[in-house]
Amino acid sequence: MFKNLKLIFSPKNKDIRKRIGFTLFGLLIFALGTTIPVPGTEGAISSLGLWELYNAIGGGALKNFSIFALGVMPYISASIITGILQMDIIPYFTELKESGEQGRQKINQINRYLGIVLAFIQGFAMAFTFIKGAGTLEYIKIALILTGGTALLLWLGDQITQKGIGNGISLIIMAGIISTVPKMFIDTFDSLILGRTGSLFIGIVGFILFVLLYLLIVVGVVFEECSERRIPIQYSNRTTSAYGQKQNYIPFKLNSAGVMPVIFASVLLSIPSFIAGILGDSSGFSIFVSKYIDYSTPTGFVLYILLIFVFGFFYTNMQINPKELAKNLNRNGGYIPGVRPGNETEKYIKKILNRITCLGSIFIAVIAGLPIIFSSFISTGLPASVSIGGTGLLIVVGVAIETYKQLESSLINRNYKGVR
Repeated sequence: MFKNLKLIFSPKNKDIRKRIGFTLFGLLIFALGTTIPVPGTEGAISSLGLWELYNAIGGGALKNFSIFALGVMPYISASIITGILQMDIIPYFTELKESGEQGRQKINQINRYLGIVLAFIQGFAMAFTFIKGAGTLEYIKIALILTGGTALLLWLGDQITQKGIGNGISLIIMAGIISTVPKMFIDTFDSLILGRTGSLFIGIVGFILFVLLYLLIVVGVVFEECSERRIPIQYSNRTTSAYGQKQNYIPFKLNSAGVMPVIFASVLLSIPSFIAGILGDSSGFSIFVSKYIDYSTPTGFVLYILLIFVFGFFYTNMQINPKELAKNLNRNGGYIPGVRPGNETEKYIKKILNRITCLGSIFIAVIAGLPIIFSSFISTGLPASVSIGGTGLLIVVGVAIETYKQLESSLINRNYKGVR
């Protein structure tokens, strides 16, 4: 790590420093935008209630009812929708999925257009919920401002991906969550120690356990991100006994989907809360959501874990196509020792992928669930930000590791080219 820091400040890596600076500048724009309220809505939100999860994912922008109140969540929702449509539901999307890089670019474009449409619908619903007594034109104006904020974030994410260090959308989500993590620790400290009515010693022990739990989450995510299953491959035009010949293999991460299942599950669980917030806290649906869908409840917790597990398989199948991988191997004269090329190779890769994805999804679901168990069953009176912050920290660590690996890879490639 320290070696990479030295490489970053090396004179020949000036371009990398520019990319890092551009990324930080983009995230600064996002942070400033979360504090700028929509004109005429200052102080509109006094209590979030069921909207707490949506606010945490957006970096507290909803609490301020800022121009970035919707964040990039409409785009994530659009990605979920188009991802489902690619599963042989609509042939057009299935064809795009199988069209390689060109198809992925087209799907990404559709996600953005659909995300803008969803942003306007959600913005109008949000304005109707929080701004009481306004006219239709006022609601439309607020919805357009919120939609513009989402469009700006999507553009900013693209710029960070192209001109920064990559992972633009993920970095924006990470930056939003990071801004809420300190508040989570402060709230927990207040609840367990400063505001405790019982034994102070028990409160201190509880807070220490709380900190250790989050350190465990960091270690667990690092372990999960660095673990991989390597499938050895050989090429018919090469011999393994050749001098200096290295073993070739296909690396599959323990969880190829990364933290996207957690993001998808969080967004999907925020939808009922979003609708409940529109209907009001006293409605029957809102009461149902607070009792059974909120993941601080037993049924909501089980649903959250199941969604992470399901989305682990869903996103992995979106990212990796065993059939396409088997075709590419065969086209390049490669094969897996002991496995026949073609259908048997495809089945073998699919079997390996399903096994490690199952293990990886269980692992990530357990890590995501630990803070919720801690706040719901071990301690009482902890704020909602504790369980939500656990999910947020999981996303932050996963995105940070992925971004660091990309930056490290770029530095190594540049250094290697310089040596040559």
